[in-house]
Formats: sequence, structure tokens, C-alpha cells
Amino acid sequence: MAAGELALVLHAHLPYVRSAEPGSLEEDWYFQALQECYLPLLAVLEAAAADPAQAPRLTLGLSPTLLTLLSDRHLNAGFEPWLQRRLELLPQAPADLRGAATDLAGQLQLTLAQWRSCEGQLIPRFRQLRQLGVLDLITCGATHGYLPLLRHTPEAVRAQLLTAVREHERLLGERPLGIWLPECAYYEQLDQQLIRAGLRYSVLDGHGLLHGLPRPRYGVYAPICSPGGVAFFGRDSTSTLPVWSARDGYPGHGCYREFHRDLGWDLPEAELAAAGISTRRPLGLKLHRVTAQSAALDQKLPYDPQAARAQVIVDASDYLKGRAAELQQLTTVMERSPLLVAPFDAELFGHWWYEGPAFLAELFRQGPASGIRFVHLRGVLADDQPLQVCRPSPSSWGQGGYHDYWLNDSNAWVVIEWQRASAAMVRRVNRGVGSAQQRDLLTQAGRELLLAQSSDWSFILRAGTTTDLAKERIERHLDRFWRLMDAINNNTPLPEGWLEAVQQEDGLFPLLNAADWVSFSAGSSN
Repeated sequence: MAAGELALVLHAHLPYVRSAEPGSLEEDWYFQALQECYLPLLAVLEAAAADPAQAPRLTLGLSPTLLTLLSDRHLNAGFEPWLQRRLELLPQAPADLRGAATDLAGQLQLTLAQWRSCEGQLIPRFRQLRQLGVLDLITCGATHGYLPLLRHTPEAVRAQLLTAVREHERLLGERPLGIWLPECAYYEQLDQQLIRAGLRYSVLDGHGLLHGLPRPRYGVYAPICSPGGVAFFGRDSTSTLPVWSARDGYPGHGCYREFHRDLGWDLPEAELAAAGISTRRPLGLKLHRVTAQSAALDQKLPYDPQAARAQVIVDASDYLKGRAAELQQLTTVMERSPLLVAPFDAELFGHWWYEGPAFLAELFRQGPASGIRFVHLRGVLADDQPLQVCRPSPSSWGQGGYHDYWLNDSNAWVVIEWQRASAAMVRRVNRGVGSAQQRDLLTQAGRELLLAQSSDWSFILRAGTTTDLAKERIERHLDRFWRLMDAINNNTPLPEGWLEAVQQEDGLFPLLNAADWVSFSAGSSN
């Protein structure tokens, strides 16, 4: 007899980090995500799908920018040499780390073999898992734009949504019905924009439902329907805290791999340079364990892979027992079957928490015996149970629960720039263009505007990490946008070769339609 249903929801996203400079920090972000998260995740899901005793189900959001990177053959051609450089460095690890280095080298070799076996084509594997019923694939904003801060120009929100829908269908062969709202951020009447874009369900943080009007009868344990006709699922914090919290959850266990200690910081610069790595930075070569939360980085002990694997089995069992107990208690007070929704950033599994993919594999393996049934969000709605109509509350899953992390002293200046550029785009689209050349310029301006709106750069400005890079990215895309608009509006000539170089570097979203920015007041409802 099943204890109940658990919907795991992963959000896979990276900003558009294609760089004209091989070996850049942005390339590292992407290649490390391939190595540590996306390839291991696919391997786990494919293995679980091949086992008749398991019934893996997962809702996975693939952002349009990530899909663009995954489909970029030129970019992906650099992944194998990137891995080889790291394999060359591992034998140079200190003697007390040789065991961990040997194990990691074996993992990298398996990654390399997996990459070669699919010829670096991951998107068909995601599509196959969807066809097998394992994955429910949903979309995101085109460039992960923080929609509540774009609402001043509603056409900007529409362009984020419609571009995303087209790109999802182009690369995955099916129009999406669900969306992971960037940062799970919602504002009043956003559901109307979602419906017009053909999107029917999404996930909010718990207070997005709990502060809704009227308050949902079943809290976050059943989806609601907004007045506009969009189903919203609420995050169950009890189901997520043990997995994402490094302080209070499983990733902080002393035997798990330490994220912050990296061979890129420890090896002499001469050895890094010999491997073609020109700047000291994290390389994804982590050979220490957490040891203790209070331990300084130089006090971390060598990683023991076997101890970590044993702990994964224990923690997966503990997690499932906790969910079964939670569901059993809810069953006594609810008139419908309770649902636990556990959304996470996909990169938690493998990148931030190295053992995360193995944890997922154990969940799927142990799930049937625990009474936990894994479900898709789309599958829940297909059961056709009546939903309570509620107005969701403005919210996000960011620090503070609302919009503060993306609107503060460090990054508020960006919002004004977005508004100014979005208004200019709407005005120009309403006026139309007079030639095919101007149409091409306007299309590229739309790409640059979308790229400037990425919430990732605002997040970095607030977090205070690679702030120079984030500021440069925002200013680069805005500068390109205004140059293109000036060329359209004033016939200002562009430098020879400039447009071709920009189209090459920022050549994403081939189906982008500048008409998405036509003014609502001009009679458009799409």
C-alpha cells in the first residue's frame, strides 16, 4: 500500500556563457556542470529506467539558454580536451590524496566514455527519457529574466515566455505545458501571461500558496488553480531542507566531499600553467571531505569514496522514511491524497553536493519498498482532481522570500536600464522596419535585450562573487542593443564586421520574433 506521492522537481539552468575566449571562467561553469551534474543525472535516470523494479519519475526544467549551450557543437567540442587537462593534473596531487585522486580519475574516465558514446549529444537523451515517461520536461524564461522586475513593460515578460516556448519546442520536439518561473518568482496576474503563452502549470515557494487568497485548504500539499487558469504547486520545505542545506541537511555530513577545497587552489602555478590553465581558479578537482562543519579548509581530511557511498544509502533511507511519516500524518487530516513537492536547483546534485546523483539513484532504488511513489507534476494534473481556485501571492524562493535579492543597492541600477531598453524596443517594434536588413538588426537587438535581462548577473552582483564579469556582461549586451537601435533609427553605420561578430557570439534563439514586443495597446494578445 503506497505511503503517498512525492514530486521531485529539478531546475537545470546556466546563463548564456558562450565565450569567444577558450578556457574562460564561463566555459568552466558549463563544463563543470556537464561533468558533475548533467551527465551523472542522465546516467542515473537511464539506469533507473532500465530496471523493471523501479519507477523513476522526475519533473525537469531545462532553461532555453542551457538548451542552447547543450546544442552548440563548437562549444561542446572543447569538453573532451577540458577533461583531459584535468586528468593530467590528478597524478600531481599530494601523496595523502592519491587514493581520492585515483577514484576521481576513474570517474572522469567514465564521464569521458559516456560523452563519447552519445557523441556529446545530450538533448536526444533527455527526449528519450521523456518518451519513456521518466521525465516531464518544462521550460523557463528565455534567459531566466526575473519577471516581477520586468513587469513595468509587460511586453518584455511576454517576449521572455514566448521565446522560451519556441526554443523548447524547437530543440525538444514538444511545446511545453509547464514552466519553472525564474527564481520561482511570481507577481499578481502573471498567470494571465502564462496562459497566453500556452503554459498551464508551475511551482512556487510555499508562501506563494500559503499567503494566497483565499488560503488554500490543503496548504502546499495539493495544487491550486489561479483565476487565470494556471495550476500552481507549492514547495514543501520539510521535504527540501534535508537535501539542500549544507548546514542542517545531508550534504554537510563529514564524509561527503568538500566543495570549497579544490586542487586548482593547491597546486603550484607552474604545474597549472603546464596543463594550459593560465589563472588560478577552481577546477572541479576536489579531493577532501567535509570532515566537520567547523573545520578550516586547511584542516579538511582526504576524501574516502567508499565511506561516502555507504552514507548515501543511509541518508536516502532516512529521507524516504521521513517522507513516508509526513504523508501518513497528512493522510489523516486530508480528504484527498497528499502530495509532497520537492523542488531543487539541478546543480545541487553533483556540483554543490557531489554525492547528489548517487542519492537520487538510491531514492529510486529504495522508493518502492518505502511506499513512496514518484510522480510528475503533469501526471498529477492528468488525474483530473478538482483544484481550489486561489490567487497566488507575490513571492520568490530567494532570500527573504520576495524580490529583495534582485532589487537592492548592488543591482537596482540594472532594473532602470532594462525598463529603458524594453520601452525602446516596444516603440521600435510598434513602428515597424522598412527593410530586411533592419529586420535582422531588430531581431539581434531582441537577443541582446533578452541576454541583458538574465537574473544570473543581478544575483552575482548581490552575492559579490564575480561581480566584474556580471557587470561586464550586462553592459556588453546593453551596449550592443543600443548600437543596433541607433543603426535602425538613425541609419548609423556599424563598424565593418561588427554585426557578423555579434551574431556569431550571440547567435541563440534562431526563431526569435521581434513582434513579441508589439505593444499590448496595439491590439496584440499573444
